[in-house]
Amino acid sequence: MRCELVSIPTDTFALDGAFYEPRGEPRGAVVFFHGNTMNFYVGAPRFLPPVLARMGLASLAFNRRGHDILSTRDSRIAVGGAFQSTAEAIADNRIAAGWLAARGFPDPIVIGHSNGGMLGVRHVADHPRTPALVLLSAGRGGARTVSGGPEQLFAGDRQDELTARARELVAAGRGREFLLMPGWWYVITAESFLDRIATVPDTLALAPQVKCPVLAIRGDREDRDRYPAEEFQARAGGPCEVRIVADCDHFYNGREAGISRIVSEWLARTLSLPLPRVGAT
Repeated sequence: MRCELVSIPTDTFALDGAFYEPRGEPRGAVVFFHGNTMNFYVGAPRFLPPVLARMGLASLAFNRRGHDILSTRDSRIAVGGAFQSTAEAIADNRIAAGWLAARGFPDPIVIGHSNGGMLGVRHVADHPRTPALVLLSAGRGGARTVSGGPEQLFAGDRQDELTARARELVAAGRGREFLLMPGWWYVITAESFLDRIATVPDTLALAPQVKCPVLAIRGDREDRDRYPAEEFQARAGGPCEVRIVADCDHFYNGREAGISRIVSEWLARTLSLPLPRVGAT
């Protein structure tokens, strides 16, 4: 496998990532959409590309402009997930897929984790020639994706209070000021907070538009309502297989080999690709 660090231009700052190429002529390509405030060098975008390369698949794992929570790039101006918008994320995914198309891969397989899965459903609905979609613990999306549930993510039980405060700040022209949230991811700008609760793709509403084969995975330690693989399967516009992984959390800690085996076997069967040898953990 060959790995090349890449930088993909946008209208602001570039999308950095890694492009993995198999030995010999590639049989196709995969684009990874990472989870919210994550990046291309953690989780599935890190551990899956070597397995896919053994199947003859090239992979692009890249950072959306809203990667991580807070960061600086080429100045002391703060950037990152605390500032993200759904429109920017959708544009980043489209730009990355366009970069692959320019390299000779016009219709990549899409693999998205968590929020990247929700964005992946939106991308595939907009790009019906996508040959396959893998949803790794994709969220519900829509209005119910924000707070609540057993994990009390995002604003937790302070949803109404923080929504009102965010609206006050935006109305006062202070939309880029930070709010501290009780749940993950802990800090966000007022304008990004309001964007998040209004614009995240509704995974289940979009499901009928997804006609390509889908593999939807969830760990058994994850909330079924927040990550509704079975509901997506029931609404999908094409074939959808659901796999629930035993003793598995949202980030697949300690289950990387098992996830790799499930994904590679499904892709091999679905797209008639050679099957690599992967551990059974």
